[in-house]
Amino acid sequence: MNFILIEALHTNKQVYLTYYKRGQSITETGFIQCVDSHGNLFIFMDDIFKLKNKMQLSELIDVRFV
Repeated sequence: MNFILIEALHTNKQVYLTYYKRGQSITETGFIQCVDSHGNLFIFMDDIFKLKNKMQLSELIDVRFV
């Protein structure tokens, strides 16, 4: 997953993100804006509303290219 996150960040490729939020599995489409492996977080911009979301890497279940 780390490889895909870094590649998506550097190439600005769109990804499907699946993550846990409040006990639910959520899948969104968006673009990776920042990856901080030392701080255990990443920032992505969702495809629909163009909102930036800060997430913990530990909440991430899966990431795939669109």
